[in-house]
Amino acid sequence: MGVCENGCVSQPPVVREVVLLGSTGSIGTQAIDVIKRNPDKFRVVGLLGGGSRVDLLAEQALDLGVAVVGVAAASAAQDLQLAFYAEADRRGYRRGEFAVPKILAGPDAAVQIAAWPCDVVLNGITGSVGLAPTLSALAAGRTVALANKESLVAGGPLVLDALGGDPDRLIPVDSEHSALAQCLRGGRRDEVRKLVLTASGGPFRGRRREELLSVTPEQALAHPTWDMGPLVTINSATLMNKGLELIEAHLFFGVPYDDIEVVVHPQSLVHSMVEFHDGSTIAQVSPPDMRLPIALALGWPDRVADAQRPMDWTTAQTLTIFPLDNEAFPAVSLARESGKRGGTAPAVFNAANEEAVGAFLARRLPFVRIVDIVAEVVGNHQVIAKPSLDEVLETEREARAEAARLIEGAVNTR
Repeated sequence: MGVCENGCVSQPPVVREVVLLGSTGSIGTQAIDVIKRNPDKFRVVGLLGGGSRVDLLAEQALDLGVAVVGVAAASAAQDLQLAFYAEADRRGYRRGEFAVPKILAGPDAAVQIAAWPCDVVLNGITGSVGLAPTLSALAAGRTVALANKESLVAGGPLVLDALGGDPDRLIPVDSEHSALAQCLRGGRRDEVRKLVLTASGGPFRGRRREELLSVTPEQALAHPTWDMGPLVTINSATLMNKGLELIEAHLFFGVPYDDIEVVVHPQSLVHSMVEFHDGSTIAQVSPPDMRLPIALALGWPDRVADAQRPMDWTTAQTLTIFPLDNEAFPAVSLARESGKRGGTAPAVFNAANEEAVGAFLARRLPFVRIVDIVAEVVGNHQVIAKPSLDEVLETEREARAEAARLIEGAVNTR
């Protein structure tokens, strides 16, 4: 606190306390970079990491001075504790010169840390295991910066109920939904005609279905723009990622499925657009870097200065937009259909896709059959309109089993 020249009292800046779930992953490490560069805005109080990277998790915990740190695997608790003290010794710290965080381990660690006292929980966990922590954080009254797709795709009805009518407590981290959130500031919700999601098109943009019959995992993993994990990269190649994002966009912003469009934009500079009823379209443009949407989600509704480098408008730029080829890439249409069915249908859509992608990467399923398998599993599913968490998880398990059975049948008939 300070005193102004005219005698007024200035208040110190408010520092938001943050819990990071998935701190050792891509989203988590980039979030830590943003937070370290903005110590006057953010402070990390809790971390949850993967059990396979306890050395990095211990380093993060010591760097940030967190109150609690956890791992999902109960067997990794002792390894984490040993790694923490080993890192302290490596830095030459004496006992008493650093705070020892509380260590949580096991399947409930994420749920407990998600409810830890803080302002914002950034959920960067991968997979459906991220749904329960999202619900835990919302139940505890926290704002959730959401990078876990499955929380909305698999558990949409549960998450919306947990918000209790306050959608501002759920902030998107994905670049496309962050872009939509920014563009929607340009007008009232009743002025919105359409949301437009952009897709890079992946490595097979412009190819016809018959040209995709012999695609190999190596070819599908060669994404032209983004550096992502195997599942997300294959989802980009099939455009399944845009299908998942379409479902998320509907749930995030309450726009009807028929008013959400997907277009192809190879440069990945226009991250999404909003069309208003007067004919105006507002686009969010920036270089492909996740630090901007992460920073915006942590600071929402305020922007964080210099979160990433801006566009260089002193050099020539080419921005091209193509319509989506639904015949060659039917995943978006299937997602729209699954979303309209609602309830557990999107959870089945996501789970069956993960099983099919795994089979493709193992060279047990052709590339073009990924979406075919998902369509068959979704078509056979009896939707539960308002599922419980247990019913969502059981539905996913059944969908994976059904997809595995269909894949096995496809393998045996080849």
